[in-house]
This record gives sequence, structure tokens and C-alpha cells, in this order.
Amino acid sequence: MSNSRPNTLDYDDLQDMVASNDAGGRNPTGFAKKLIIITAILWSVFQLYYTSPFPFWLQELVREWGLHLNVVVDDTKARSIHLAFALFLAYLSFPAFANSPKHRIPYQDWLFALLGAFLGAYYIFFYEGLVTRFGAPNTQDIIAGCLGILILLEACRRSLGLPLVIISGVFLIYNYAGQFLPTDWIISHRSGSLSQIVNQQWITTEGVFGVALGVSTKYVFLFVLFGALLDKAGAGNYFIKTAFAYLGHLNGGPAKAAVVSSALTGLVSGSSIANVVTTGTFTIPMMKRVGFSPEKAGAVEVASSVNGQIMPPVMGAAAFLMIEYVNMPYSQLITHAFLPALISYIALVYIVHLEAQKMGLKGLERTDPPSPMLVSLIRVLANFLVICVAYFALDFGLGWLKSATPDFAFIIVLALLAVVYLILIRRVATFPDLEPDDPNAKIVKLPSTKPTVNAGLHYLLPVVVLMWCLMIERMSPGLSAFWGTMTLTVILLTQRPLLSLFRREPHCKVRLFKQGVQELVDGLESGARNMIGIGIATATAGIIVGVVSLTGFGVQLSGIIEMLSMGNVLLMLILVAIFSLILGMGLPTTANYIVVSSLMALVIVEVGKQNGLIVPLIAVHLFVFYFGIMADVTPPVGLASFAAAAISGGSPIKTGIVAFFYSLRTAILPFLFIFNTDLLLIDVGWAKGILVFVTATIGILLFTAATMHYFLTKNKVWETAVLVLAVFMLFRPGFFMERISPSERDILPTQFVQALEQSTVGETFKLKVSGLNPYGKAIEFYSELSVPEGNSGQERLKALGLTLLETGETIEIDGQSSAKIIIDNVEIDSPAAKVGLNWDQTILAVSVPQNALPKELMMIPALLLAALVGWNQRRRIKK
Repeated sequence: MSNSRPNTLDYDDLQDMVASNDAGGRNPTGFAKKLIIITAILWSVFQLYYTSPFPFWLQELVREWGLHLNVVVDDTKARSIHLAFALFLAYLSFPAFANSPKHRIPYQDWLFALLGAFLGAYYIFFYEGLVTRFGAPNTQDIIAGCLGILILLEACRRSLGLPLVIISGVFLIYNYAGQFLPTDWIISHRSGSLSQIVNQQWITTEGVFGVALGVSTKYVFLFVLFGALLDKAGAGNYFIKTAFAYLGHLNGGPAKAAVVSSALTGLVSGSSIANVVTTGTFTIPMMKRVGFSPEKAGAVEVASSVNGQIMPPVMGAAAFLMIEYVNMPYSQLITHAFLPALISYIALVYIVHLEAQKMGLKGLERTDPPSPMLVSLIRVLANFLVICVAYFALDFGLGWLKSATPDFAFIIVLALLAVVYLILIRRVATFPDLEPDDPNAKIVKLPSTKPTVNAGLHYLLPVVVLMWCLMIERMSPGLSAFWGTMTLTVILLTQRPLLSLFRREPHCKVRLFKQGVQELVDGLESGARNMIGIGIATATAGIIVGVVSLTGFGVQLSGIIEMLSMGNVLLMLILVAIFSLILGMGLPTTANYIVVSSLMALVIVEVGKQNGLIVPLIAVHLFVFYFGIMADVTPPVGLASFAAAAISGGSPIKTGIVAFFYSLRTAILPFLFIFNTDLLLIDVGWAKGILVFVTATIGILLFTAATMHYFLTKNKVWETAVLVLAVFMLFRPGFFMERISPSERDILPTQFVQALEQSTVGETFKLKVSGLNPYGKAIEFYSELSVPEGNSGQERLKALGLTLLETGETIEIDGQSSAKIIIDNVEIDSPAAKVGLNWDQTILAVSVPQNALPKELMMIPALLLAALVGWNQRRRIKK
């Protein structure tokens, strides 16, 4: 592909690439093909049943009938069924090797598929026995566990390649061999018997059947199915056409449209490669048409598609893993993740704009006459106001409805949804259907905005239902996806007959309904087959999680990173970022996050605490997730770059390198929100939130201009340096303000109780303590606590769960002698215990808040510096 005139692949080849990567490259005929389709559909039906409220309604009926039958599937059994389906389909769908038969299934694969299904469902077949001998597996359990792990690793190799298999294999070897290492080695442990390993990995819910597989079963499947059905309904083409209608006429317009359409597709997509191929087959040829080189066109699509994995609400399925690992409500999680994802996309649009400016590129010829700026602004504001009014009216109306008619509220809501759907479909019927365009055609005109937007309004209804259930009703992600999927199912079945009816077309409505049924069946099959790799990935990554929890390797790894970083926090973060990039190479998004978070998140927490960096857990998990995702871009394993190069005809390595530089704006964000958690909107009100959004957007645009060496015109070296300084002041205003007006002051440990009494409730203070870690090593670390309610310092100290003791000894603190204060007791599950404080630890220092100038004042000189560069460049342009 690196020749001077590489050949691009046609649409069928690209679909084969996606199928071989996401759904399996084997396409058998006859009975085998029917069995795969039926099994995939049954898997989707089971997942819908398991996630829905129907089993609980049915259980009530069963009890009323006097039957002793349990129709509710518990979580552990559901995980077992989920893995059994995934293993069975993996061996039938994915050939063992590149030269293995594609159109038939060898006998050995039938054997592996049946064995994998049996071992995956082992928990169901031997449930009673496993419960009674919990923690003490017998010979049968050990044989089943060993075979199960081998079958799972082979399925992982076929569906995902070698990287995850190698990592899991290394951890299993370490789990067994670590007991033979010398005791003074930092990575030695004593938890490596075969019985312990099998019990951890296959019998309990700490390994293969752990949290990761549980999230795949409970949440991820329904969202992947939702995305597959949305694509079958035609929403993918609608998103692309809408983006082009609005942005295609701008400078470098097709590239800007590619960024937006990839963002929209990435909202519900769990695969970077599928995102590249879905949008890239249309956007990449259009970008080349307006002047982008094959490598730059492919790189824009790669950066946009990979960024789709950090975009709420799905985040490549990692969002649902995070709510389990971080123990945070879903609505709160996506609130924190939204702003960095949004400004990274704003930066990508600006990159495209600057590339177009540098190369003098124009957009495509527009169909609609341009509207005056004022008219466009009024339309945007009017639409925004209509949405706001509709939201508040709906929120108030539903609240009143639930109070007034609690028994009939559900039926009334369904009836209202049906009415809204009919109104939307009636509106859509007045516009022509959107037909996919040929991006390689000699003449390409932009679609007209009004008919394009109106031709797919009904596709927004299931997305609105999904987001309403998630954010307003606060339902679980799985149940929210279920109701969104049910809404989408109704649309799939009825959109064609209703459109034909409203248009008064003579088409047979029954035939159109049957076409909708076929699309629904195809969507159920496609959703399940897209889940094969994710199900296998989450189960295999569970092996790594199981080893880490059994051996304590995470704490040992933090010791290694601390030694390499020599206590420098920034160097530690850079090392973690590099490790996350390496660990994430070749892994799908979900497995990627499980691996990097189980290994690297604890490193940041532990090493950070020892060096004064106390960061919320969500910031730590997002940090490692962002760098794990960057592995999809980074050569030489950036699979998304290879997919884009196959479309553009460019060099995959060059495409990956350009995409990596485009994605630098994404790479800088994790460092910024680690040191400035305002970017994650943590403890930020509406007013400050708007200020953070505005300044962060300006900051990322200035950073983009600095790294692209182009603002209003080509930058001089000093202008780039000034822009970087302005960016640093915008994103880290506290770095400078702390030196001008410190927000904290240090006091002696003996003054701690008095300072606690004088502080305002809710203020945070920091303790530096010394003691032993869980492995007996002497360490110093920092902990942060909030001032609780209480009438005196002693009452507040008790509310924290602390009892202090003055030993009578003296210690030297910053050149001053002070009485030695130790922690005499810490109450279980108290605020002090939750931040790592324990008995016999010595308090070395206390930092308490004090009045200081707001750090946001530093944004004024930052904006002035940016304005200085802009004024100088404008003056240069005029000359």
C-alpha cells in the first residue's frame, strides 16, 4: 500500500475488512450459515429479555399462578450464557488462520464451538456444586477451568489477534511463577497454586466472569445492538448527509463534515474501524476531491473516528465499565467526560480549517443560497429556545402525570410517543428519501439543507428516548438502551409503510412491513455478531484483572513506576501514558480500557498520593483511557489507520503518523485535566461551567494554532512560544496564581484541631503522613479531607473518624521543632479511612485553605497575549 500509486479497495472489500475484524471473516453456506444467523438472533433476543423489565413482570404472574418457577436470570448466570454464546459464535465465525476455509466450517471448529459453549455455561450446569464448594475447586473444576481458559485464549486470538492473548498469557505465567521468585524481588508473591488460579479465573466472579464481562452482558450488548439497528434504519446515511449539508461549502468543508459525521456515528459506535469504514467510504474521496492528500484525508477520518470512542454516551462501551470501576452514577460520569471530548472535536474541526487555509482549499458548491449571518444566528437561537421550552414542558408534564395517574402513566407515555412519532413521520413524508451518493462521481453537489435535515427527523426519537431515560429518569444504562431499542424496533417495522401511506403511494404496505421485519432481523444478527469480539475481549481482559487482584501486582507496579520517575509527578504521568499506549496497541476499545485501567490507574493514584498529587478517581481513569485509545492511531499497530489507508489509497504508516499529530490535541487533554479538574466539571456550578467551557475552547484552539504553526498566517517562532504560554495560562491558571496569592498555608500538626474548628464546613485540607503501606513498606503520602459539621474541633475530628495522640517526642518540620502527633485510631468506613489514613501513622504536615485571589484572573493576561499575536499577524497580512 506504500507504492506511489496504491490501489484503493471497493465497498465490498471494505465491508469484508470490517466483517473480518468485528464480526468474523467466515461466510459458510447451507446449515452452518443458518445456524450462525439463528444463534446470533437468539443471543440478541436473550439479551433483550435479560435487560428488560419483562422477567420481573412474568415472575409476578408465575407466582400468582402458584408455580415455583424462576424466570429471572441472575447476573452471574447471565454472564455465563453471554460467554457461551460469544465462544460458540467465535469458533463458527472466525477462521483459525488466514488460509483456513472461509466458506465451510472444519470439524475441529465445530468441536471447539460446542466445547466453548459448554465451558462458558459451566456455571449453569454445575451451579449447586460450585456454590457448596466455593473457594475449593475439585478436580473436575480444575480441568474445566484450564480447558476454558485455553479455549477462551484461542477464541481471542482468532477474533482480536495476538496482543491481548500475549498480555493475558504473560500474566497467567506470572501468576503461577511469581511464587518461585526470590522474596526480596518487588514483583514476587505467594498466590500461584493451580487451584487458586482456576478458582480466581473460572469459578468465582473475580476473573473471567468478573465485572468486565458483567458490564458487557448488562450494558454493552444493548448499546451495540442499538447502534446496529440505527444503522439498518438508515440513520448513518442521515448523519453524514446532514453534516455535509451544513458544512460542505466551507473551506475544506468535506473534512469538517467528516469530523462531525464521525462524531455523530461515534456516539453509539463501539468500533473505531467500523466508524472509519462507515463514514470514510464517503468522506475520504470527498476530501481528496477538494485537495487533501490521501494521507491527510485518511488521517482526518482516523482522528475523528477514534475520537468517537471518547464521546459520551457510549465511549466505545468504556463508559459502562467506568461506572462500575469508579462507583459513580452514569449521568455524573458522562457529565465529567463530555467537555474534554467536545473540545477535542472542536480542535479537530479547527485543524481541518487551518489545513485548508494553508493549502488554499475551497469547499463544494452549495445548493442553497447563503443566509445572512443575523438570520442564521436567529434561527439557531430560536431552535435552542424551542428545545429548552420542550424540555421543561416535558419534564413538568411527565412529573405531573406520574403523580396524577401513577397506574396509567406508562400507557399514556407510550401513547404520547406514538403521537410524536406519527407527527414526525408525517413531516418526513413531505420530503424525498435520502439516497447514498457516489463520492467518486465526477460532479458532486451538496445536498440541500432543509430537505436533508427533515428527511430523517424520526431517527432522532430513539436517541432522545435513550438520553431521556439515562439523564432525566436516571434508569440504568441497560434499561435505557432497552427502551431506546424498542422505540427503534417500532420505527424499523413501521417507517416504510407509514411513509408510503402518508405519500399516498400505491406500494403494497404488507410487503413494506415485511421489508422492515427483514431489516430488524438483520439488525439483531448484526448486533450480536458485532458483540462477539467485545464479549471475548471483556472475558479475556478479566484474566488480567483477576491476576492483578490475586497477586497485588498493581501496587508492585506503582513501586516500579515511582522508582523510574524518581518522585517527579509529570515524569510519572508521561511513563504511565507510554505504558498505556504500549498496552493498548492492537486491542479493541473495551479490552483496551480494562487492561490499562486495571494496571495503570492504581499507579497514578498511589504514586500521586506519595508526591502530593491527589486526583479524583474519574480523572485517573479518563487519563489512562485516553492514552489507551491513542493506540488505535499510533503506528505500527494503528488498525484504524490501515482501514483509512485502504480507502484513500495512501500509505498506512504515513496516514497513522499524520493522524497521530492531528490527535496530539487529544493527547494533551489528559495531562490538563489531571492538574486542573475543572475541565471535568468536578464541583463546578453553571456559571463557572460556562466560563470553563469558553476558556477551554479558546485554549485548545490556541494550542492547535501553535502546534500547526499557523494562526491567522504562518507563525514565527516567538509567536508560537507566546501562544503556548497563553494556552498554559488558560488551562493551568492556578500554577501562576499560587505563586502570586497562595490558596493554602502550612501549619504545624499540633495546630490541626484548632484550625479544624476555625475552618468553614466543606473546605478541604491536606495531611502529609508517614506510615506503612499494606505490604509493610515505609512510605510518605498525602490525603485530602473536607471539614465536616461540628461545634468544636474535637467534634469535627470525631466526625472524620480520627483519634490523635501526642507522643511527647519532637520532630523537625521545615526547620521548626514540633510535638510528634500520631493517629491513634481510625473508625471503619469513616472519611479518614476512605482516604487511606490508618492507626500508628505520623502526621508530618497540615495544609489549610486561606483567602486568595481567584485563579481565573490569570486568564486575562493569557487572552491579551493571544490578542497580541493575532494583532501582529493581521498587521503582517496587511503589509
